[in-house]
Amino acid sequence: MLAGLLPQEAGTVRFVDGAEDRPAREACHYLGHRNAMKRELTVEENLTFWADFMTKEGAAPGLDIDEAADAVGLSGITHLPFGYLSAGQQRRMAMAKLLVARRPVWIVDEPTAALDVKAAAMFAGLCQAHLVGGGMLVAATHQPLGIEDVKTLAMKGFEYGE
Repeated sequence: MLAGLLPQEAGTVRFVDGAEDRPAREACHYLGHRNAMKRELTVEENLTFWADFMTKEGAAPGLDIDEAADAVGLSGITHLPFGYLSAGQQRRMAMAKLLVARRPVWIVDEPTAALDVKAAAMFAGLCQAHLVGGGMLVAATHQPLGIEDVKTLAMKGFEYGE
């Protein structure tokens, strides 16, 4: 509901920042377990699409493509088709889409899947910088993300139908 992928049954989900009041989906980035990148397009083409799309939807411009690729440790390969990358490289480039347009709320689902320890630490650093800059992170994960001063909601013993 926060990301605007599902309708709420009642009420509204809004993002209020100072005088700005808008639907929450306009303030959110969503990074799910799938990377939301076209395998046939180059990394640059994919990230350009997300930068253009997210900016049209209300986000402020973020890092340029090369800066975003560098931030996730993969500079120099944006010319390659996304499908040529390893699973870990694909995941890291999907994280770069969080950087090409600025949105205050990041919603992530198992963000460190397919990442090695070094890449997971890189993602923790990106998240920490986002939080320090006034952003918010909503994460669904089975693995600790290595982020300081977090609030955790652990759901134990939950079964469907309860």
